[in-house]
Parts: sequence; structure tokens; C-alpha cells
Amino acid sequence: MYSKEKSEILFSEKALFNIKVPYKLIETSQTDEKKPLIVYLHGFNDHIESFLKTCKPFLDRIEAYHLFIQAPYPLYDRSHKKKVEEWGRAWYLYDGDQEQFLNSLAKTSELIDEVLTTLENKVSVERLCVLGYSMGGYLAGYYALTRYHLVNDLIVAGARIKTEVLNENWGLIKDLQVLAIHGKGDNKVDYKPQRTEIVRLSKNGINANFKLINQKHIFNVAYIKEACDWLVEKGYSRNKYALKH
Repeated sequence: MYSKEKSEILFSEKALFNIKVPYKLIETSQTDEKKPLIVYLHGFNDHIESFLKTCKPFLDRIEAYHLFIQAPYPLYDRSHKKKVEEWGRAWYLYDGDQEQFLNSLAKTSELIDEVLTTLENKVSVERLCVLGYSMGGYLAGYYALTRYHLVNDLIVAGARIKTEVLNENWGLIKDLQVLAIHGKGDNKVDYKPQRTEIVRLSKNGINANFKLINQKHIFNVAYIKEACDWLVEKGYSRNKYALKH
């Protein structure tokens, strides 16, 4: 018979559990020349297919490699109306603790590293842009500030760039170009902290711009227009083929 008094934990450890994360690479160009690579990071409770549809104007307008990655953490659908592949996803695990937050951002950044490494010999890239909305915006900012040797351009919508990860080492990102887009009516992520971050970046010699638009917390055509205009201004080529059709 089982004896409670004699029970003891003999071993306690963690096992590795892998989750396959889908990603899609789309090319919008008629040439074999080097071109930019834009990485798209969706918001909380979104997934790769719906965000790809949302971001179609980027494909129509900008000549580039467009890389869409799905966040790794599935969000259980209590309505039981969606298949697993349609469930929303999250980029990181956050419980209010900043150390946990940064550790989770670092872990998911390794996922982006892995995808980019896989594509290294398949595409010819001249510059890298990371674009993130909301939860994906926090990750985009973290990734750009910690992979400053890889990222040339950063677009963050509806989030805050956590410049504290630089530890005042502003020179590390001196060549990074930054656009922050925020909705004036955003009642989920206040625009003022992000505006403060852009001012801080600018004062430290970074080419950073803040664009406040009359929108709420939703990544729509208004956000996309601002981002596309900025990319063209920075030298990204218009998609001539799409403009003719």
C-alpha cells in the first residue's frame, strides 16, 4: 500500500518541448538583384494568415522579401469554434515582472534568429527591416536594439520601444533608422511613453521619428500608409509590377 510518509521527490528537472512555428517568405520583385527583407510581427491574439491579409498593401507597394512569422505561444480558444491553426498567438510570456518579460523577449528573438539563419543562403538581402504591431512591436523594438548589427530599419506601431535594454550604449544603434506610429485614440497602449522614447533616441543621435495619427489600437490602412511612405522615403523601391496591374 502507498505510504505518504515514505514518499519523496527523487528528481526534478525540465524537459524540452518543441513547437513548430510557421513562417512565410514572399518576394515582390521581378529582378534577381539584392533587395530588402521586411520581417512582420503580428499583434497579440493574431496569427500569420490574418496578419498577412492585413499587410497585403505592403506587398502591393514595396519591392522586397516579405517575411511573416507566427508567434509561438497558442492562445486557447474557449469558444471551440476555431481549429488550432486559427487560434491567436502570443510572442512572449508576461506576468508583470520585467525580468521575466525581457527573458521571454530574448527567447523569442532566438526564434527570429533561427528563421533568418535558415533563409541566409536562399535570398540575397541588402538591408533588414523589422516591423511589429502591438505585442509584435515590443518584440520588434527589442530585436532591433539587441541585434543592431543586423537590423537597419525599425517600424513599431502601437507599442513602446524599450530603450532601457541598451543600458545607455546609444552608439550601438547609431545607424538604426526608426519609425514609431501610434494612434491618438489608442486606449490600450498610451502614446505618450512611446513619444518619450523617440525623443530620447533622437537626443542621442538616432534617426528616429514619431508619427501620431487619428486612429485607435488597430493596425489598419492608416498605419500601413505611414509605414509604406516612410519606407519609400528611406529608399525602398516601389513595386512597379503591382502598380501596373
